[in-house]
Amino acid sequence: MATSFVERLRTGPPIVADGGMGALLSGAVPGLRCPEEANLRAPESVVAVHASYIRAGAELIETNTFGANRRKLAKHMLEDEFERINSAAVRLAREAREVSGRDVWIGGSIGPLGELEVFDPASHGPLYAEQASVLEGRGVDLLMVETFFDVDELVAAVEAVREVSSLPIVAMLTFDEDAELTGGVGAREAAARLADLDVAAIGTNHGAGPHAALTALAAMENCGLPLAALPNIGLASLVGGRVVYPHSTPEYFAEFAAQAAALGARIVGGCCGTTPAQIEAIHEALTAGRAPAAPLDVDEREQPLAPPAPEGATRLARALEDGEWVVCVELDPPKGGSLDGLVEATKTLRDSGHVQFVDVNDNPMARARMNALMTSIRLQRETGVETIPHVTPRDATVMGLEGVLLGAHAEGVRNVLAVTGDPPHVGDYPGSRGVYEVDSIGLVQLLARLNEGEDYVGKAIDAPTSFFVGVAVNPSADDLDLEVDRFRRKVAAGARFAMTQALFDLAHLERFQERLGGPSPVPLLLGVWPLRSRAMALRIHNEVPGIAVPQRVIDALDAAGASAPQVGLELAQRRLRRLAARSPAST
Repeated sequence: MATSFVERLRTGPPIVADGGMGALLSGAVPGLRCPEEANLRAPESVVAVHASYIRAGAELIETNTFGANRRKLAKHMLEDEFERINSAAVRLAREAREVSGRDVWIGGSIGPLGELEVFDPASHGPLYAEQASVLEGRGVDLLMVETFFDVDELVAAVEAVREVSSLPIVAMLTFDEDAELTGGVGAREAAARLADLDVAAIGTNHGAGPHAALTALAAMENCGLPLAALPNIGLASLVGGRVVYPHSTPEYFAEFAAQAAALGARIVGGCCGTTPAQIEAIHEALTAGRAPAAPLDVDEREQPLAPPAPEGATRLARALEDGEWVVCVELDPPKGGSLDGLVEATKTLRDSGHVQFVDVNDNPMARARMNALMTSIRLQRETGVETIPHVTPRDATVMGLEGVLLGAHAEGVRNVLAVTGDPPHVGDYPGSRGVYEVDSIGLVQLLARLNEGEDYVGKAIDAPTSFFVGVAVNPSADDLDLEVDRFRRKVAAGARFAMTQALFDLAHLERFQERLGGPSPVPLLLGVWPLRSRAMALRIHNEVPGIAVPQRVIDALDAAGASAPQVGLELAQRRLRRLAARSPAST
């Protein structure tokens, strides 16, 4: 079957592939943790979907294993079922072929890991090889390595698969409407990369719909390899907890098939949202040799606006660069819808003549407050005090983070402190889960890329930003080696300054610098917190992770009795004087 597949690609008419599996199975079998679980829980439904596509005219069906690598299954507590799920998927596809009585090819579906972080071939490649070995061992005819957004990851996945399998490989990428991938790589460049691999065909699947697939195909023409096009039915939406796809007519997909064939596609099918109705339309169009009704109309790409003139450094950046003594006061945004009180407090700090900056917390202790970026915009506008809003990846996706950061930049916010944020379960939402598509290091990388004029995945934005990026660091962390390692990674990612957790013993700072191997590579703003009572000191020491209050401080507050607030303030002032004497650049 493998030989016949390659021969058909070279000399025969286009091959009709099947359509989407996940949505059909999830609709037919409620409560699935992932579509691949149906291979064990509802095998008859999997066979039925395969058979429906074969009846519609599919000559190539894919196993229900797109998300069945061990890493993805682990997210659904199914990693121990890895081999059973993949083995059952091949058996069910073969059963559907036998029941139908038709000689169709079975492609083993291998999808990406689905992680936003940078791909690591050394650790991730074996996951693809492991899945390919099981699929080939159970009897697939070819391997469909599909739906990759990053050409480097696809190349590494194909190379890993090729180390364990000699089966034909169809390698497919997912492009946006401009025929671009992560990193701004265009379809033409991607095709050139893939053409150097030992694959039977390359192409595009998933994505925004047929038109986006055709745009990518047009750019991939003349790459020297057979092409494949298996697009989504269109953009999905969420209605009542269900993923809903547009009602793309079979006639629209028939025209897509004609256009794809005219562009040189040798495999034509569908992906998410497509049903046997669309596959039947593709089969009929290709069987009849239908010609396109009109030339392909490729939309012109959106042209970026001219970038503004370069900006000067923020006041904070200039002060730190000049080694000035900087005083910044941390503020919590209000829990309600009015900022009037915080505006007045900031004016009071400004008018004192001792405070140059304020930093604004982002939902501290995982309790909902006004957004730190929006708060900072108004504080700067009405008080003239430069702000340092905290931003955490806990509460928004990467796309959401980019959106609010670009909006804040447009309103004049330039300093940003990238922090991990307190986990949701410690606050008022015990059942909530953080988003955390990236951690604080990834957030620094995101900000650095915006400053370079591109988004997190490397696609150009209209104009670069000019954020002055800071990070949090904790010299009194329990695991100091880990803290030092993460701090170095933050600086390497683009951090320009850092703020520490509250320090109650400067010996922690000395140990941190010793472990670091010398002074901090970026300016440090050191946290000083005047404790008001022994009870407060005990709570902070015992309940707040990463903060240590020395026993001598607790004893001093205890001995002070009613004067504890004044003693706590005097202890904080003493630490400030010691810091000033140590290094004028420390703040």
